[in-house]
Amino acid sequence: MESPVTGSANRQLFALVTVSSLTFGLAGCVSSSESRVSIGLVVPASGVHESIGTDMTRGFDLYLDQHDGRLGGRFVDVIEADEGDHVQTGVAAVTRLIEEDEVHAIVGLVGSETALAAKSVATANETPLIVTGAGADRLTGGSDYLWRTSSTNSDIGGSLGQAVADETGRSLAYVIASDDATGHEFSDSFMIAMEAAGGSIAGQSYTQTGMTQKWPGIFAKAKRAGADAIYAAYADQEAEAFVRAYRESGLARSIPLYGPGFLTEGEVLSSLGDAASGVRTALHYSAAMDSLANAAFVLDYRETYDATPTVYAVQAYDAAAALDKALDLSDAVNRDEIADSLGSVGTIVSPRGNWTFDTNHNPDQPYFLRVVKDTPDGLSNVVLQKIASPGS
Repeated sequence: MESPVTGSANRQLFALVTVSSLTFGLAGCVSSSESRVSIGLVVPASGVHESIGTDMTRGFDLYLDQHDGRLGGRFVDVIEADEGDHVQTGVAAVTRLIEEDEVHAIVGLVGSETALAAKSVATANETPLIVTGAGADRLTGGSDYLWRTSSTNSDIGGSLGQAVADETGRSLAYVIASDDATGHEFSDSFMIAMEAAGGSIAGQSYTQTGMTQKWPGIFAKAKRAGADAIYAAYADQEAEAFVRAYRESGLARSIPLYGPGFLTEGEVLSSLGDAASGVRTALHYSAAMDSLANAAFVLDYRETYDATPTVYAVQAYDAAAALDKALDLSDAVNRDEIADSLGSVGTIVSPRGNWTFDTNHNPDQPYFLRVVKDTPDGLSNVVLQKIASPGS
């Protein structure tokens, strides 16, 4: 592992490559005969998901810094593009990188609708696309070029059903989520798993996408329904607003809150502070995970960025790890060979724990029940136990 000083120097060199789209930045370090690989990194550099984009960029860059700027022994040119807030912006960025910059692979994408549209572009152009954020179930399958290092919405929701049933004595859970495809994927999978584990659903409420007010009526419904737990599926600004309103409603004293890990992940947890204390979530990573691999990763990340890594950073870090192995298996640097090699990378050694791609090109990975607690490092998502993936 390289020192933070070396890592910073490498990042500056890659910034030169990104700006110029030329190899000048590293010309003094490699001979012109050495092969290079060009990767398009498409994450939100503006808009409501900008902090997630920052985390993803940091995770991807950190892996490169730790490996002397190489993947599969080949120097890497990273060309960055802003996904933005809209499908049109993200798809245009992906299309430009593939058709004009002729990158060998694309990494990134937070928005599910953007990823679905980009999947079609990547597949038509036979270009590997490694999704590091979007969790839409609809992304699964149908392309030899689409891979995912994040998770699926139904896997996260489904993994929490057994845990909530066990912790509440197989009682009643009230479900609250945004009234869109993502909200229903998170909620439907949870309800199926909760009922299969012997629990019951007290009721359901779905809110307009992007809503950050008027929660009290929903909390009153949950209380009247006799709920023993609330399951809520939100992220980003909606998550922050919901958890804060839940705390202010007084229900936290009697009804525990569960949900996908995005309820308390990254900037959301930082903004909520003590208001998130006690919230239980399911996710495939926490910076507080107790393992040697994660401890080393967290230390290096903090020394490099003066920040704590999030699941978003790990998913991008693992995309670099998968490409590293795929390129090591490839005799030549071309899109088809990289795509073929991704199917043979085997086990990815990760801060989240070792995992592999399943037959649908999604991570076959465990999920963890976490609770927000105060620790020597501040408020953290402390892992309580491993909970089985519904696909396992």
